[in-house]
Amino acid sequence: MKKMKENFKIIIVGALTGLLCGIFASGGGLVLVPAFVYIFKLTEKEARAMSVFCILPMVLASLVFYQRSEYIDWKLGILCGLGGVLGGYIGANLLKKLNDKYLVLIFIIFLIYAAISILKM
Repeated sequence: MKKMKENFKIIIVGALTGLLCGIFASGGGLVLVPAFVYIFKLTEKEARAMSVFCILPMVLASLVFYQRSEYIDWKLGILCGLGGVLGGYIGANLLKKLNDKYLVLIFIIFLIYAAISILKM
């Protein structure tokens, strides 16, 4: 019963993240990282790695629906994606070297910057 309850929590977090990913274009990591740390007790580094792992299928599912609505500019997306591969590689290597406290601080600064940017719109 305990395992079933834990699995249910995981599915709920995934569903919420998928919903946000579909609506906000892959903002699901903002939900997953804190959920993995505070609900599932992963370390900061484990939470970020699991977030990336979980977001991939969500992004692919959203991509199908966005493509059906003809919102995708493939050239722009592919070129940006190539840059994303490079940035992801660099970021994953930096993750290994950064202390968890700095990761939390960087995440908070990013959230504040994102919030201010949205408010300016």
